[in-house]
Amino acid sequence: MEPSRIMVSTPLIIGHRGASAVAPENTLAAFSRALADGADGVEFDVRLSRDRVPVVIHDASLKRTGKIDRLVASLDAAELQQCNVSSWFRGINGGNKQDTGTVPLLAQVLELFQPTNALLYLEMKADEADATALLKAVVREILNARLPDRVVVSSFDLNAVALVKECDAAISTAALFEPRLSRPISTIRRRQMIELALEHGANEIALHHSLVSDRVIQKAKSAGLPVVVWTVDARKWIPLARRLGLKALITNNPAALLRTRNSLT
Repeated sequence: MEPSRIMVSTPLIIGHRGASAVAPENTLAAFSRALADGADGVEFDVRLSRDRVPVVIHDASLKRTGKIDRLVASLDAAELQQCNVSSWFRGINGGNKQDTGTVPLLAQVLELFQPTNALLYLEMKADEADATALLKAVVREILNARLPDRVVVSSFDLNAVALVKECDAAISTAALFEPRLSRPISTIRRRQMIELALEHGANEIALHHSLVSDRVIQKAKSAGLPVVVWTVDARKWIPLARRLGLKALITNNPAALLRTRNSLT
């Protein structure tokens, strides 16, 4: 299947940090694999390097994926591009160890997707002090790549979501929500999610799978907010997503969910 195909099937299948079940997360290899597997798009995380360049990596530290006890913000972009963040990875079912893959620049990821029709869900990762600088750098790269119509910028920091629109109203945004670690999110909080998303100008709402309910989804749809759910790998989510009218599912293994989706078409 060509990666440039028109996206018509529902729900859309989005690769979580690329095809992260079969390739090292947030690397060009993972994004290329998601495209090759036919994913409708990918989700990835962006932080700032020490020299204020947006780079694609989830954790604030390189300890887990790079086996280096350094913070991403303590290294320049050129140094991060030399850090191997793939050697830890063995894939699903203990697959072969990966020995290549470094921290990509946001500009490199956007360039990879320019010739495709894929959607890009970009999550901004920053503390309060760096949030504005990261946001401006992200918007600049999106506009330089001429991809404002295919990138959805998301964050748990809803003030940052609102600021994206102030920088460029053409860029779509998503409000991210997850359950509280201390206790399950309350019914009142569930209802507030929709109001908060609208208040901050979000175009979509992206929910942790534990927050999904008929009432929440219908409330979001009534408010004109498409719903994206993360991170799910089970086949049951395809018929459930269709019943609820979800826009997209974010998954570690897009190929597996695509097989299910296509078999039920």
